[in-house]
Amino acid sequence: MFSENDLTQFQEKGITAFAAEQQLYFFRNGFPYPDIVSPATAERGISIFDENQIQELINEFDSFEGEISKFVPASGAATRMFRSLYDMLISLENGESFSNGHEADLFFGKLDNFAFYDELSKCKNFNKENKTDVLRLLLFEDGLNYGSLPKGLIKFHKYESESRTPFEEHLLEACEYAKSRDGVVRMTVTVSPEHLAYFSKLNESTRDKFLNSKGLYTDVCFTLQKPSTDTIAVDENNEPFRKPDGSILFRPGGHGALIENLDEITSSIVFIKNIDNVAKESLLPETVKWKKVLGGELIKVQRKIFNYLRALDGEYNYELILEVSDFMDKVLCIKLPSVPDEILKDFIREKLNRPVRVCGMVKNTGEPGGGPFIVRDADGSTSLQILESAQLNAKDSSYKESVGKSTHFNPVDLACSFINYNGEKFDLHKYIDPETGFISDKSIEGRPLKAQELPGLWNGAMSQWNSVFVEVPAVTFNPVKTVFDLLRDEHQV
Repeated sequence: MFSENDLTQFQEKGITAFAAEQQLYFFRNGFPYPDIVSPATAERGISIFDENQIQELINEFDSFEGEISKFVPASGAATRMFRSLYDMLISLENGESFSNGHEADLFFGKLDNFAFYDELSKCKNFNKENKTDVLRLLLFEDGLNYGSLPKGLIKFHKYESESRTPFEEHLLEACEYAKSRDGVVRMTVTVSPEHLAYFSKLNESTRDKFLNSKGLYTDVCFTLQKPSTDTIAVDENNEPFRKPDGSILFRPGGHGALIENLDEITSSIVFIKNIDNVAKESLLPETVKWKKVLGGELIKVQRKIFNYLRALDGEYNYELILEVSDFMDKVLCIKLPSVPDEILKDFIREKLNRPVRVCGMVKNTGEPGGGPFIVRDADGSTSLQILESAQLNAKDSSYKESVGKSTHFNPVDLACSFINYNGEKFDLHKYIDPETGFISDKSIEGRPLKAQELPGLWNGAMSQWNSVFVEVPAVTFNPVKTVFDLLRDEHQV
């Protein structure tokens, strides 16, 4: 199937021929749909804590003495964030006018309210009345070049004496809950190679500012998505898409590829949050409160799991088996299948001895995000999973009914641990479900192609982790998907 040149190309990227063949298999056969038992709700699958429980979990987290860090995916460009502005620019350059109430009225009428306005107004030849020039200076390299920058480098929030990017806000946030007993604030940020220097420069200035104001040392690690996580693109016949020189076209494997980067972190607790989900500083106390709740629940659940695993290392104890099975059912939503008694203890032990994550869930308000479900796994047991709409079979009426009963969504708000009960780090590659990727239609230079994304970071890449879902308030979820989201109250200071 592959030529010698293809194999050389694979070797250069660090991809095996087997991995390439597996990707082609999924293009040709598709990914299987998950066997959904029900949506995760407050009745089963999502924990809702009262004020006493909340305070107990916060105290649990505050007393933790292990190393803590934060992981922020931030490599994607902000092109989609400004899509409507690109459309406006095309219309203006074509001599078209906008009707009353058009988005252009909102954008230009509120231009002073954007945190990036001060920098924009300092650009050469800036004229607020010339809408075409304003858009070009904002989006292209003769101005701020925001259309080609990642969200992490765009000014989101304006304060009295400064404006801040999401990177700076995330680091400020990390200072409140991702600092260890040694006073070090650890944060790992995924970036693209072309923007690494910009992030590094911003980090230098931010680090000094936080050191002086908070007395903390910030240890920020920038990590690049690995070429070995790229995936093959195919043509309409599901054959490798070839460039004019005959080489195979590879595309980035999506956020699921970041499991490789996450696997390099050695901290005892790792918080995960998207770069565009950050609010103005006045909302920080509520954000920090719920991060500590998630972290406290993680510590509590993991301690219980560790105690059970140590007990299971001993002699067979039927009462213990019943107790552990009840815990798995009530806390992790793992309902065990019928398993022969002679292997039951080993089966339970294998199910428990896995990475753990506690995921914040927000009540459905129309915002996009993965949904929490209880799914039946290949071994017959059930588990908690975060599923994207692309993973659901829209033609199956029972699945439609399940989605209709769903009450929450996942805003990518996770507290994780990859440490086992012996203090060793799990190999995260062992807990990926390879059958949970995505296929989408794309094009390049007018030629149609199909692209494949690896199992999503908080979907299939964590499919075989032990999960706990916790309801968190909507105020903790403040994404910026379009430039107009920056005009929401949570981003206006």
